Amino acid sequence: MASMRDIKRRKVSIQSTQQITKAMKLTSTVKLQKAKTKAEQSKPYFDFMYETVNSMLSRSGNINHPYLKAKDTGKTAIVVITSNRGLAGGYNNNIIKLVTEFEVPKENMVVYTIGSKGRDALERRGYEIKEDYSDIVEDPQYSEANMISRDLLTAFEQGEIKEIYLAYTFFKNTVSHEPRRIKLLPVEISQEETDAKSIPMNYEPGEEEALDMIIPKYITSIVYGALMQAVASENGARMQAMDSATSNAEEMIDSLSLLYNRARQGSITQELTEIIAGAEAIS
Repeated sequence: MASMRDIKRRKVSIQSTQQITKAMKLTSTVKLQKAKTKAEQSKPYFDFMYETVNSMLSRSGNINHPYLKAKDTGKTAIVVITSNRGLAGGYNNNIIKLVTEFEVPKENMVVYTIGSKGRDALERRGYEIKEDYSDIVEDPQYSEANMISRDLLTAFEQGEIKEIYLAYTFFKNTVSHEPRRIKLLPVEISQEETDAKSIPMNYEPGEEEALDMIIPKYITSIVYGALMQAVASENGARMQAMDSATSNAEEMIDSLSLLYNRARQGSITQELTEIIAGAEAIS
């Protein structure tokens, strides 16, 4: 059995850790409320832009536009949104798993990372990191999503990449977050829109000019919406992880307190036994 001193030291150490996890939980709770509000505010625009573009293209027939056709050359690009910090349960690992289990071999893939945890993990696994935007993940702005969108479209237009995917975590609610991988380019038409093809879509001044303006805004809105969802999910996951860690620490402290009391009781009993034995020996 461990000595009373060892038990006490361990208990003090766990209590210190518990104070840290409590503080991190409170911090994540405050950040979650702000991030959740932003995610909820951006989601209608995110959804409406996605539905609008799908509806337009489903009514447009066979449009010959570069954004709607996969390139013959180049690699597959994937934008990966993780966090810059750990202690968030399986939040980062779930996104990394979406990339490592992707059907595209890593030799044919380039990665655009938003979050140092994803960047470091994929770099260790031998993936090519094309660009890193980890500095924006703490407080993403629409202008930064627009910058990422421009970089992706430039690489797509120049034939460096032939298709673009996005891996992020969708925020359902405080305790539920869903890792998702979606395709950004070439734009794919949802099957739900096939019935709408009977109503033709007319463009003014023309299809190409309209799509040249609409598709970049579409990509930017999807990236920005994913960033908002990811930040809210990260803070929700960290709050849960820290709450669980705090509860586990409390259980360990209770267990150590019981162990300490038993050791103390045993020590007192031994001392009394020795005193009684000594008194009997004298008499």
